[in-house]
Amino acid sequence: MENPGDFRFCGRCGAPLEQAREVRKTVTVLFCDLTGSTAMGERLDPEAVRATMRRYYEESRQVLERHGGTVEKFIGDAVMAVFGVPQAHEDDALRAVRAAAELVEAVTALGLEPRVGVNTGEVVAGEGDALVVGDAVNVAARLEQVAEPGEILIGAETSRLVRDAVLVEPVELALKGKSAPVDAFRLLRLDPTAPGLERHLDSPLVGRQRELQRLKDDFEHAVSQSSSQLFTLLGPAGVGKSRLVAEFMRDVGDSANVVTGRCLHYGEGITYWPLVEVLLQLGADAEAVLGMATPAEAAVATRHVLESEALERPLVVVFDDIQWAEPTFLELVEHIVDWSRGAAIFLLCIARPELLELQPSWGGGKPNATSLLLEPLGEGEASSLIDNLLGETELSTATRTRILEASQGNPLFVEEMLLMIRESGGDGEVEVPPTIQALLQARIDRLAAPERSVIERGSVEGEVFHRLPVAELASQQVRSDLDGHLKRLIRNELIRPEPARLPGDDAFRFRHLLIRDAAYESLPKETRADLHERFALWVEEHVHLVEQDEIVGYHLEQAVKYRRELGRDEPQLARHASERLSVSGRDARMRGDHPAAITLLERAVDLLSAGDPARLELLPDLADARLDLGQFERVVLSIEELEAAGDERWSAYAAVIRPMYGAFSGADRSLEESREEILGAIETLRRLGDDAGLARAYSVLGSLHWTNCRARDAGVAFREALAHALAARDPLLAEGAREMLVTLNSHGPTPRAEAEAEVERVRADARGLIVESSANRALGRLAAMRGDFDEARVLVERGRTPLREAGSIIWYLATSQAPAQVEELAGNYDAALQVLREAFDELDALGEHAFTSTNAMIMSSLLCKLDREDEAAEWIDVARRLSPASDIATLAGVDYVEAIVLARRGELEAAHALAERALLQAEKSDFWDLRAGSREAAAEVMERSGRSTEARRLLEEARAVYVEKGVTVRVERLDALLAEL
Repeated sequence: MENPGDFRFCGRCGAPLEQAREVRKTVTVLFCDLTGSTAMGERLDPEAVRATMRRYYEESRQVLERHGGTVEKFIGDAVMAVFGVPQAHEDDALRAVRAAAELVEAVTALGLEPRVGVNTGEVVAGEGDALVVGDAVNVAARLEQVAEPGEILIGAETSRLVRDAVLVEPVELALKGKSAPVDAFRLLRLDPTAPGLERHLDSPLVGRQRELQRLKDDFEHAVSQSSSQLFTLLGPAGVGKSRLVAEFMRDVGDSANVVTGRCLHYGEGITYWPLVEVLLQLGADAEAVLGMATPAEAAVATRHVLESEALERPLVVVFDDIQWAEPTFLELVEHIVDWSRGAAIFLLCIARPELLELQPSWGGGKPNATSLLLEPLGEGEASSLIDNLLGETELSTATRTRILEASQGNPLFVEEMLLMIRESGGDGEVEVPPTIQALLQARIDRLAAPERSVIERGSVEGEVFHRLPVAELASQQVRSDLDGHLKRLIRNELIRPEPARLPGDDAFRFRHLLIRDAAYESLPKETRADLHERFALWVEEHVHLVEQDEIVGYHLEQAVKYRRELGRDEPQLARHASERLSVSGRDARMRGDHPAAITLLERAVDLLSAGDPARLELLPDLADARLDLGQFERVVLSIEELEAAGDERWSAYAAVIRPMYGAFSGADRSLEESREEILGAIETLRRLGDDAGLARAYSVLGSLHWTNCRARDAGVAFREALAHALAARDPLLAEGAREMLVTLNSHGPTPRAEAEAEVERVRADARGLIVESSANRALGRLAAMRGDFDEARVLVERGRTPLREAGSIIWYLATSQAPAQVEELAGNYDAALQVLREAFDELDALGEHAFTSTNAMIMSSLLCKLDREDEAAEWIDVARRLSPASDIATLAGVDYVEAIVLARRGELEAAHALAERALLQAEKSDFWDLRAGSREAAAEVMERSGRSTEARRLLEEARAVYVEKGVTVRVERLDALLAEL
């Protein structure tokens, strides 16, 4: 009894029924139509027309099916065929073009005028069904419609796939229904014997010396023993089997007679095709040997021919692609191996791993049989291959790396990627060439349905996948023999065992990332969405991983995206995905991985629609992450979106973010305006009971005090920020407040010993990289103040390196001021200059202002210490130009440095004015370096003006500041200077 089409379970036994399965795949579509058929109808009797058309249909079907095409339909005079369904082949495009050429010839012989269009592209098809849907079909039909009588037009993708077998000329066409011109090619000539892919067999052999020696050793054994020897060389397509065999044939060509035959995977009379090729090369009469003989008789006759040839000279017989051989032919080869005596016959068979799936016992138990599996090249070997293929052509390091990563040691993949780069006209993005896509798709298509189901479900997890989730995603029928399916996939060299990341599970890695991609891309988007969602929910329920949020968020995100592409939105699922990604993004910021943080947070935001409260909640974190990476213009987007929400809470958040954007980008308003705006936001957020908002607002207020060089006021604000962050249970905001509380200790007035203790206390409560790195830098500065420079350098580097490794470029460059201060305190002014200048250049390229201006100011001061006043003056101008108006430390520092320059030039009146202004600014600050530095500068101006008493007073005041802070090395230096005065 046949079950109705809508039954999901058998009506008789209740067993689940496999549902009809749709697949996405790349196919080649052929359209053929007749021109002048209307005139023929007017000219001929209807019966004659009917007979002619019947012959046209029959001839078309025979030609198309002989080349492996599936005739989908006849519509009037037109015929449509698809190459690649129900099963894809790596040479589907070449088959289609060969069929097109033969079809034109055959139909023209009927007195008809055909025109043909051939195009390759992605379609959706029902498994086992020729009906395909996709733009590739439409383009093929349009190409046929614009072709001239007797002409074949092929699409650009088809042309790339058959490039080694055809001669074409480009044609640019404006096709109906296409918004842009379509690149097409007119077929001028076809080589019917050309392979689908031409290989570089003349390129120097790379990385196969041991395998080559193994071949030679077995050949020498056959010669020395006058015996037959079977050597089977196994490996996936493109791994280098043909190249290795070509090298072997060259090496033994002088001492043996070498003949070759290739097994065909489609066509008529293919059983003995490779044998016919061999017999013809030996000068034997293939018809006499094979003729009407039975398989047993043919095997005996062939053995006699080969033995006769080998008596005179050792014989090497190479049979390629025997995974496509008919069983009768394989039995013939084994007969020769088993029964040949007294003659040196070396049978070298080349095959893909699926041979062992079709013939598990191949070569088994034979003492004169060897099998060798050819593995991909190592990275160094693959790089050498690139050099050989490039010749004099240059290739960037980045592109070479991408090719090595994508090809994963497969020589064919390396060749095709290099060729595609050349064809694209430059050294750029590495895409997967259509030739490789076709090869891998064909390999996946040849799998039995259960193995294909397993590998597709594994591909959803990624390049490495686990058994338990595959079992969860697979049907009951597949699950019942899952281990058997996995073993067969391993035997076919598609996957290999891998250490598991999930406890109590088994893991597997795709042999090649592109195999994973081919399996994944064969899944319809609806199926992908469903599998991603189910996988994410399974992970949530069954396992706990360090990257749990990111993994679950990614798979939910994919489900959302695919359903949106299919016209369906699922807000709840999108919110779930966004929530998991945002948690992962904040964790990345916590550990200092800023590039990952911004990527994750952007993805979380993009999943949600404008105005969604969940989206607005994420914008402040996203703005912070963008500030970390210097993406200032994108920070503005977050501010504008918050303001556009029309809600007082989000307006308060925008007010909190804006001053930080202004400080970094140089686009800030006056400090007082920013302060008033922040205080207004604090009042709003306090009324709303928003602890997280208050933590952020007090942190920004603390930053404003910091910019004003008021460490005590900043400390009060940051302690408030920390309290609110803890109340909000927001560890990221808490870490940000702790970071600044640590940093204040190296700049503010707290005595050095107390400051060191305070840094340690704050660090003890911290959780992540942010505070740890800041604490090390602060302790390094404090160590330098007491003269422990080696310890200081170690601590400062320990506080900076993690920032660079985490990709936090802005903060890494900003902290150049820490090692510069260590070197300045040690008297190594040139070393301090170098680190500041390198950071300045990179920050300036990013468009950053706050730290570049400060670096410029410090460099001008160092140049004065080196008596290079002209250079110092240039950097003073740079600092003034870049400094935000609210950056008191930079502007006051520039004033007192310029006062020194002017005083040395004899411009004493102007020097006095600047020194006085710097002193006034410094009095509003409690930063020890600013207060003491302005006094030292003013002292030099006074000394040069002949006012030594005032100079001494100012130096003694500076010394008191250093003593209060505990800057021992500066106290010692001033003591020496005062002694001289």
